Amino acid sequence: MGKPTGFIEYQRLSEAYAPVDKRLKNYKEFVVRLTDEQAAIQGARCMDCGVPFCNNGCPVNNIIPDWNDLVYRNHWREAIEVLHSTNNFPEFTGRICPAPCEAACTLNINSDAVGIKSIEHAIIDKAWDEGWVVPQPADVKTGRKVAVVGSGPAGLAAAQQLARAGHEVTVFEKNDRVGGLLRYGIPDFKMEKWLIDRRVEQMQAEGVRFRTGVLVGAEEMPAGIVNDATEVISAEQLQQDFDAVVLTGGAEVPRDLPVPGRELGGVHFALEFLIPQNKQVAGDKPNPISAKGKHVVVIGGGDTGSDCVGTSNRHGAASVTQFELMPMPPVQENKPLTWPYWPTKLRTSSSHEEGCERDFAVATKEFIGKNGKVKALKACRLEWKDGRMVEVPGSEFEIKADLVLFAMGFTNPVGGVLDAFGVAKDARGNASAATDGEGCYATNVPKVFAAGDMRRGQSLVVWAIREGRQCARAVDEYLMGESLLPR
Repeated sequence: MGKPTGFIEYQRLSEAYAPVDKRLKNYKEFVVRLTDEQAAIQGARCMDCGVPFCNNGCPVNNIIPDWNDLVYRNHWREAIEVLHSTNNFPEFTGRICPAPCEAACTLNINSDAVGIKSIEHAIIDKAWDEGWVVPQPADVKTGRKVAVVGSGPAGLAAAQQLARAGHEVTVFEKNDRVGGLLRYGIPDFKMEKWLIDRRVEQMQAEGVRFRTGVLVGAEEMPAGIVNDATEVISAEQLQQDFDAVVLTGGAEVPRDLPVPGRELGGVHFALEFLIPQNKQVAGDKPNPISAKGKHVVVIGGGDTGSDCVGTSNRHGAASVTQFELMPMPPVQENKPLTWPYWPTKLRTSSSHEEGCERDFAVATKEFIGKNGKVKALKACRLEWKDGRMVEVPGSEFEIKADLVLFAMGFTNPVGGVLDAFGVAKDARGNASAATDGEGCYATNVPKVFAAGDMRRGQSLVVWAIREGRQCARAVDEYLMGESLLPR
């Protein structure tokens, strides 16, 4: 694949970023896409490795060596066909996927991995520019009706696949716009939302119907979950009106931190800060939570925490500090030990580079307030002892905090939706459904299926797309007795 000696001749070239001082002035994407020539050189680095571990490292099993080779040979139209054969939305994954495929790249054993994600980004953007991405309506309609509950990446992938199989698909979304956490959980500077709108237009041309502002099943939402619904439809109504129902809601229930002072003003879940900001960027009313001039503390060191850091810096925060409960991971992984699996190592995002003080092995003990508003945070150092994390004696300290954001992950999908359908749950509160064998993705309730975060819990966009595609095939088999959709 690629040029036989390409991995020896060429170095990895990562996508460039716009300067920090410029990108902090807006919420636009700032990653500079590779040119055709640069992408071709990166494709040339793909080795003829015999066993492409990148394929299995990628949750949707992208046929990576093939499209690397096609880009190297300047066969871009064929490249997008190969890419779309496994991934409905490469413009999403090409921007926000952490690229486990690159961790699994054979070249990554003792060198720098092929820039797979940057090549994927280049392929899909060029395909849209050239007009190669067009609606693919089904030639024959089956007359079967499918309801998809949730319009995140799992729901969109399932809906598109089922529509292309000829089914009449309606997607229900409780928020005011389509996209779920893909739209409202990810800041625009990581992925601008017109990308979602463009795909929605394609899917509408393929026959998919979208109904926003509609809450299915649950009457109320737990704290920390945004709900724009102006209409409620019962689970019984959906089961009566449709031949199959696919539950693809996100894992939206945030992990809380019940320490003294939790009730103080200025202490918020991450999405209470991020979702209104995305809505403001989309032209809605201003974000009621402002970080301007404030000392911001973000609790949680993952992607959501990074998003809070980047958004706070764009607000003009006086300082941003990010706490992580776990110890600081190594800067460089032990490749002989971890390859081809996703390694634990220190990951510095573009948001961190924009300004952030990071601190590891820290536990928050108390929020200190004045006049009902948070003003400081009391924390302590942690260490591993006898197989568990314990407080280091005498390590307590205080830090200024005018705004505290919880970014500690999400525990499970909204239970009320699953309860409304009578769907059995696993130990973590997710829908219980298998992913392999006969009846995969089917719940214990007849004709009700579950996929994405609703089934597996908090996860990546690329995993959601995989499960949405696989679930679509299972639904198609259920409705028709067989399916030609890819798995």
